[in-house]
Amino acid sequence: MAKKIYVGNMNYATTEDQLNNLFGQYGTVLSVNIINDRDTNRPKGFGFVEMEEEDAAEAAISALNGFEYDGRNLRVNEALERKPKRNNFRY
Repeated sequence: MAKKIYVGNMNYATTEDQLNNLFGQYGTVLSVNIINDRDTNRPKGFGFVEMEEEDAAEAAISALNGFEYDGRNLRVNEALERKPKRNNFRY
């Protein structure tokens, strides 16, 4: 079963291809998504990697959390499901 991984504290110049290659050492990468600021379209310094196998994802998390990449110590852990925002409108 696929597992989604959060990757934080990334260098702003890190590309999706670089992340794909880095995580690909541990197993099959299904997708990579670096989050950009919607106003400036510049990377926010974090993203998500989805890996095909749970064991490969755990190995990547274990090996890469705290790993120095592009001059930054990556923060790597299992991505948490995002809770939907509540509608706070008052009528």
